[in-house]
Amino acid sequence: MSGSTQARAGNQAEADRFGKADRAETGEERPAGLAPRQLMWRRFKRDRAGMISAGVVLFFVLVALLAPVISWLYGKDAYTVYGLDDPTLLDPVTGFPVKANGGIDGEHWFGIEPKLGRDVFMQLVFGIRTSLLIGLAATALSTLTGIVVGVAAGFLGGRTDYFLGRLIDLLLSFPQQLFFVAFMPVVTALFVSPQKETPTYFRVTALVLVLWVLGWMKLARLLRGQVLSLREREYVDAARVTGASSWRVIRRELLPNLTTPILVQATLMLPAFVTAEAGLSFLGVGIVEPTPDWGRMFAKGADFYEGDITYMFFPGIAMVAFVVAFNLLGDSVRDALDPKTTR
Repeated sequence: MSGSTQARAGNQAEADRFGKADRAETGEERPAGLAPRQLMWRRFKRDRAGMISAGVVLFFVLVALLAPVISWLYGKDAYTVYGLDDPTLLDPVTGFPVKANGGIDGEHWFGIEPKLGRDVFMQLVFGIRTSLLIGLAATALSTLTGIVVGVAAGFLGGRTDYFLGRLIDLLLSFPQQLFFVAFMPVVTALFVSPQKETPTYFRVTALVLVLWVLGWMKLARLLRGQVLSLREREYVDAARVTGASSWRVIRRELLPNLTTPILVQATLMLPAFVTAEAGLSFLGVGIVEPTPDWGRMFAKGADFYEGDITYMFFPGIAMVAFVVAFNLLGDSVRDALDPKTTR
């Protein structure tokens, strides 16, 4: 029997176990012959928390993608200082909004920013765009690196496994938050003169690189352990006997069985990167004025909370909803992909 045939047999057995778990959980018969992907979707659809979190995640993604359209429909942007253009919006002594609740009205749905009077709703919308861009880029790079390093260490073994394992251990020993804060000024200083203002695109690139360099190790370690177990399976041995190359064994026999941990870790990695980026901006080493960013909004809100706590309220709610939704989505995806999980 060829390696591919054994792999298909293994997938069918997995599908049968998947279907049995569904029947045991719900007490109803499922149509025979469904692929694991279809059975996973059936389980996911029955998870109310997963469906709601997926809807929240989709909402944030659509807001980020359609930010310019929302700005056009709303009639305002994230950069115009409406409070300075219209002196009636801000108190001339304190600089806080004249109207109650941070200046919330029909013109400014979430109020205006103290001191400058920029529209909070537009800053929040474009802040989602900035945070998601950085988080997605760092997640994609970290996931790809984790797959390459983890699979290489587990499949090749020997000295390669030892060297990569020690590298992973070394990087995991770093206190990540501290090194995030320490590395950002170093990275920018290497390429930009202290006398010059750092361009926004360079700050974004530096943030992605720093998050990537210190963010791939957990996935790599997880995949290494998975591959060490999978490479001893019969279908892998059968594929080798038929003369399949190492790349073919990895691509056709190993990677399909690593989909679950990769998807789950990626969904958990993204909100972690978004909060890390917001933390760096809050500390002043991430995104700076005038680029809209959640972390920068938190930093300014910390200065304004005594006179206008409303300014911090909306980015706080958005950040909590974003992180909770992604974490719940990751848990739901893991439960749906694991046929032995019951609720």
